[in-house]
Amino acid sequence: MGYPVGKVARLAGVTVRTLHHYDEIGLLSPSARTTAGYRSYGEDDLDRLQRILFYRELGFGLETIADILDDPQDGAVEQLRHQRALLTERIARLSRMVEVVERVMEAKLMGNALTPEEKFEVFGGFREPPGYEEEAVRRWGHTPEWQARVPEMSKQDWIDGERVREDWVRRLLALVDGGAGPDGEEAMALAEEHRAMLGRFMGECGYETHQRVGELYATEPAQLGFLIREPDQRPGIGEFVRDAIRANAARAAR
Repeated sequence: MGYPVGKVARLAGVTVRTLHHYDEIGLLSPSARTTAGYRSYGEDDLDRLQRILFYRELGFGLETIADILDDPQDGAVEQLRHQRALLTERIARLSRMVEVVERVMEAKLMGNALTPEEKFEVFGGFREPPGYEEEAVRRWGHTPEWQARVPEMSKQDWIDGERVREDWVRRLLALVDGGAGPDGEEAMALAEEHRAMLGRFMGECGYETHQRVGELYATEPAQLGFLIREPDQRPGIGEFVRDAIRANAARAAR
């Protein structure tokens, strides 16, 4: 049974123009055409549209959604597992926010002043860039390292982790500005420290996964920004970190 584009638009709560756009960019092309040449959507097409709208609701861009849905490693069941993980995390965060908002309301009604820490406790002490958790699950959710990660970190854990990151970046910049190479002992030591830093969030970070992360620093500025904030970045620093990670992995393999 095929569904015309107008009916699919009504079912999904989107416009016909949106469906036409999805077809034009290859995100969702109908599996058939009528004899008159009109789009005809099948059940598999509707399933794909459902997943597209889910990821769009979570704030993913259309290009990223296409990468997720077309990933050969992820079948439909695996994608549903990813979606469940994302929803579970989102529900937990919203529940924490509700609790804090209720405390803020109570404090306002009672005339009690909140400390600066309490005012921002709704963010859990750490405000990740938008979409960070979702992107991490997309990239690493199928790996044993991610599945073994620590399930929850306290606000103090985040604060301590940020201090470790800042100190690590300070020493990295001193090394880069001093003209050291990424395959030197100090650079490889920093790379090993970085692997341990990732382990705080993933439970374990093997050398293969570490090198994949290092590649992101060299090729995706947004990923590098999670590690090194914009004011501290230098030309080529993403490549330096990637090469140091590679050198450290090669040394460990010897």
